[in-house]
Amino acid sequence: MSVFKSGFVALIGKPNVGKSTLLNSILSRKVAITTSKPQTTRDNIRGILTTDDMQIIFIDTPGIHKAKAKLNEMMVRHAYESVQDADIILFLIDATKGFDKADEIIADYLKKVNKPKFLIINKIDKLNKSELLNLLMSVQQEQFAEIIPLSGLRKKNIDELINTLKQYLKDDLQYYPGDMISDYPENFMIAEIIREKLMINTSEEIPHSVAVSIDKIEKKKNKIYIQATIVCERDSQKRIIIGEKGQMIKKIGTFARLELEERFNCPVFLETFVIVEENWRNKRYQLQQFGYWNKDENE
Repeated sequence: MSVFKSGFVALIGKPNVGKSTLLNSILSRKVAITTSKPQTTRDNIRGILTTDDMQIIFIDTPGIHKAKAKLNEMMVRHAYESVQDADIILFLIDATKGFDKADEIIADYLKKVNKPKFLIINKIDKLNKSELLNLLMSVQQEQFAEIIPLSGLRKKNIDELINTLKQYLKDDLQYYPGDMISDYPENFMIAEIIREKLMINTSEEIPHSVAVSIDKIEKKKNKIYIQATIVCERDSQKRIIIGEKGQMIKKIGTFARLELEERFNCPVFLETFVIVEENWRNKRYQLQQFGYWNKDENE
């Protein structure tokens, strides 16, 4: 009889290295929203992988970057906090970008962390063998307990990652029910899906200037009614989000509704409003309202 093992694993790295895509691939289900735009993930998200003999709680984190607003400061702080909460650290880099200055800053921070650290070289499907070998030779390998090249998008070497992680698990507790894949509340998931569709369909400063709050969820018979508010920072952004004759907000709502119907397996009626809250990303009250800042956190 095998011994049950468990542990917490943090995924950290700079923006757009593929942390959320990797998490979704590991779980074979969409837990974290993904877009091609940096800073898509704004808070730590837990994804739970449970088998007969192990449970790994993955902590997907915001990309570590130079913060210019309170929202961004919070994002970076939560990413670093995940390192303290985790048993194992997965430090992701983008194989197509190499090991650059931003990666070096994170690696220097991790040198002070006395926990198993894996270097995950993601997006290897875009490199040939020679390019991958050159990248491996450029890395200070002695800092890492393991180095695993993989492709989160193509699900290449995912099994190798899981099997290697299993060897480092120390706990013997099952922290979550076996059928649970994430611990975030329903409101958060709905808001994230709407925000993802908004980010995908808009450009320039819009994706980083919006937040979504869920005002109402009502379940009647086999239907779900949702009211959501999209918050932006300027009137010009509001006009773009709504679009000519309301076409953009309709498009965003349609894509969000279709995904929500697939998740809930029932008809969804989604009503969205767009309002302006100037400079909300620097206002603690607003950050708390959108769930980005806990009330017990310091400035």
